[in-house]
Amino acid sequence: MGLRYGAMKEVEAMALSAQQTASHGIDPACIRLLQTREEARFRATHAKSGALHERARRHLMHGVPLHWMSQWAGPYPIFAAQARNASLLDVDGNRYIDFCMGDSAALFGHANPAVAGAIADMIVSQGATYMLPTEDAIFVGEELTRRFKLPCWQVAVSATDANRFALRLARIVTGRDKVLVFNGKYHGSVDETQVELRDDQMVPQFGISPNGVAFQDTTKLIEFNDVGALAAALEPRDVAAVLAEPMMTNIGMVPAAPGFHEALRRLTRETGTVLIIDETHTICAGPGGCTALYGLDPDMMVIGKVWSAGIPSAVYGMSEAIRRAVEALTSGPGINHYGFGGTLAANALTMRAIRTTLEEVMTEKVYERMNGLAAKLEDLIGRHLREFRLPWHVTRVGSRVEYLYRPTPPRNGSEAAAARNDEIEALIHLYFLNRAILLTPFHNMTLVSPCTTEDDIDRFDAVFAELLTELTGGLS
Repeated sequence: MGLRYGAMKEVEAMALSAQQTASHGIDPACIRLLQTREEARFRATHAKSGALHERARRHLMHGVPLHWMSQWAGPYPIFAAQARNASLLDVDGNRYIDFCMGDSAALFGHANPAVAGAIADMIVSQGATYMLPTEDAIFVGEELTRRFKLPCWQVAVSATDANRFALRLARIVTGRDKVLVFNGKYHGSVDETQVELRDDQMVPQFGISPNGVAFQDTTKLIEFNDVGALAAALEPRDVAAVLAEPMMTNIGMVPAAPGFHEALRRLTRETGTVLIIDETHTICAGPGGCTALYGLDPDMMVIGKVWSAGIPSAVYGMSEAIRRAVEALTSGPGINHYGFGGTLAANALTMRAIRTTLEEVMTEKVYERMNGLAAKLEDLIGRHLREFRLPWHVTRVGSRVEYLYRPTPPRNGSEAAAARNDEIEALIHLYFLNRAILLTPFHNMTLVSPCTTEDDIDRFDAVFAELLTELTGGLS
């Protein structure tokens, strides 16, 4: 959830935002005028949400149970009442086409009947958690190995935890301390990854206090797709693990350059560094994620969010060599959690939900439909960008479609950050929300679920055209 990039003072950020807006083909004055109008429209149609937000502010930070929820476009967040399939209803009676899908946690549809039925049956007839394994866990391990080729798996409560545990295991087996990540990445709230490059120096990411973490001792940070910097960073052999996405997603989609993954795999092997691939955002690519799509061969893998229809869960897999090393260190009697795991991780309810998702939901047929509709959406967005002569581009991986305010895809996090614009993004999200379409709040990601319809795509297309007409003053 990258929320903002760069630790500039607020006034400096506003000035830069205005400059970027103009450079992205949009008149800043037009943005401000439309924003004022759209905020008024929002307040008029979301009175109940406004009242609930005021009440919530008394006892909840920013009036929400998770502070990220306060960062939706508009004066305050909408309060949800219910959701089914790819539709969400708020407390004011407004119904939305949902292209956010819980920021991918509900990628396969709200209240998915297969998973919801399995969850309900489990709770009613068998209970939720025992601190004991179930047969469902065996199926999950076998199926994950079939899809992703790693032979051994564990289950966590979130992708953040799974990444944290994977790094812990990498440090155990290598005896090294440092982790290497890429500028502009997001791997959850893992402490040592909360850094960014500023003037070519690694510093705490905007809004992050060091909190006792000596980043110079725990972390190396380079740009994505920079093979030379990668080789130099790994050469001292003090990095336990490289933690990477198949393509960067959270700062705007940054595709891997040709040959980058091959170089990443070769250099990590040559230096004895564990390669961890985080597929949490790219599992939208297909049943085997980008790992199967690109033929990747990681030592470890993390996938979170999508498994359990909203029940917090994640999985992480490991090679046979890592499994043997960790099992040798953690075997024997006694009570010791060895720094990874959790009481509610891999509970029986979660395992039943993950099994059902793998068996009945994350199928080739489901992905074929999702990705086909997403390809149509990608094409429609691209046509409008050309029609309105905007210096933007659109990128897709599987069922995830995203546009960014530069003519070509960025090569790294710094280029993606320079192409971002808070003012444009805030207006776009509010504009769509006021026209009954819900987008992911933090960037221009649009997710197509199995429940999304052709009519939903057509409605997005119409609103996008309306928006660009207003933004460009009707230029076509």
